[in-house]
Amino acid sequence: MAIEIERKFTVRNDAWREQVSRAQRIRQGYLQSGLEPSQRSSIRVRICDQRASLNIKSADMAIRRSEFEYPVALEEARFMLAHLCEGAIIEKTRYCVPAGRHVWEIDVFEGDNAGLVIAEIELASEDEAFEKPPWLGEEVSDDPHFYNNYLIRCPFRCWQGG
Repeated sequence: MAIEIERKFTVRNDAWREQVSRAQRIRQGYLQSGLEPSQRSSIRVRICDQRASLNIKSADMAIRRSEFEYPVALEEARFMLAHLCEGAIIEKTRYCVPAGRHVWEIDVFEGDNAGLVIAEIELASEDEAFEKPPWLGEEVSDDPHFYNNYLIRCPFRCWQGG
């Protein structure tokens, strides 16, 4: 079974931009958000550059979650985003920034989530040590506001007074 162990942080400043190794444009939407009490998973469709995938994650918003990802045809993903997804479509650019033995993924959100910048790191275990770069802010792994499936219903501009 596939397990994702991921921690999320805010970002203090733009110093990370000097270390970017790669950038990707991402559009994603949710066929099922996982936010309803009866839902045990979220189901997301994502287009990343010119590749598309379906992703299923356990609904709990925690550092450790079950995760499964499957490729889908680009045209099918475009149709799903346009016609089948609930809530808003998430648009962001993901920047990869190496630091120590890990690579940080920094998501810079657009649209209704503009102004939100989140750094994520995937780990092999929940207690794995990792380098905390000076641009890293507060940990928000346990705060549902910072999860993409929450942002489709309550975008950053709403809870930041925008």
